[in-house]
Amino acid sequence: MIRDLRPSRAVTRTRRWKALRLQALRRDGFACVRCGARHRLEVDHIKPVRDHPELAFDLANLQVLCCTCHGSKTRKEVGLPELNPARRAWRTFINKGNQQCSTA
Repeated sequence: MIRDLRPSRAVTRTRRWKALRLQALRRDGFACVRCGARHRLEVDHIKPVRDHPELAFDLANLQVLCCTCHGSKTRKEVGLPELNPARRAWRTFINKGNQQCSTA
């Protein structure tokens, strides 16, 4: 039997989620609550859906994170080590290049 590796998938595909996601983005000023970035934003469940399905549609359980901060948070939640500094520096370099391309 194949298990769904993303329990939040059933949540994030609904109309209710799309409206709630927009509320979270507006509340957090369309910026990452950790680093302040305004690009590549994702709405994150503070307490994961896999552990707290009852909070899936609770605005108080949502925060806006950039993809870098969201990835870091998720890695910690699932028990993976932090990225090594060289890889993190490369990722930052690439992301800055993508930002410049999107504003040109």
